[in-house]
Amino acid sequence: MNGDDDERAFFPERPVRSPAKAVAADKPHYLGHRDRLRERFAAGPNTLPDYELLELLLFRLIPRADTKPIAKALLARFGTLAEVLGAPVERLQEVKGIGPAVALDLKVVAATAQRMARGEIAGRELLSTWTQVLEYCRSVMAFEEREQFRILFLDKKNALIADEVQQVGTVDHTPVYPREVVRRALELSATAIILAHNHPSGDPTPSRADIEMTKLIIETAKPLGIAVHDHIIIGRKGHSSMKGLLLI
Repeated sequence: MNGDDDERAFFPERPVRSPAKAVAADKPHYLGHRDRLRERFAAGPNTLPDYELLELLLFRLIPRADTKPIAKALLARFGTLAEVLGAPVERLQEVKGIGPAVALDLKVVAATAQRMARGEIAGRELLSTWTQVLEYCRSVMAFEEREQFRILFLDKKNALIADEVQQVGTVDHTPVYPREVVRRALELSATAIILAHNHPSGDPTPSRADIEMTKLIIETAKPLGIAVHDHIIIGRKGHSSMKGLLLI
């Protein structure tokens, strides 16, 4: 990618003027706003609404532009800050002011947030940190546009051994093979697993096929000493737990 392809260079510096002509009024109006917003963030980041937090992020990615309209356009298009960061690169670029470079930078931020969420559960007893497990699953799956079947493999102390995506399907179906799930658990010496998949439609209600598939995995795993603790379904607005719903 050359400089001409990077939207961060779309706003060139003004030509150098003589000191006599360089008056304060020539400064872009958004520079003072940036300083004030940074001060507010330093005083208490939790007080900022999503669009201002996104503005702060875009300050670094698009240094020579008023980023407030871009931040608001992103939220108007995708809904929430989490959905902005979860959106595919191609869809981010449909918003005016977001080109390939900034879209990729936003995905780097999203990947960093996911890595942080995974760090919250790594090496910990997952059944006692269930909120963090749900937050992690939501961060990595809620905004995927295709169904993704993920497995958390646990040791005998219910600590995380591995977290793997076994299958990626279509917008409403993912093929799952119970014997492959169990085979991988045996390879990792896992004694328990947590299943998770997303519903791109947004509704986390388990389907009949989801329930039947889960029961088949349980029946396949049980004789080999592998427990299925739960099957979590993630939607954009929430989640469901098959164990919590007494479906397994």
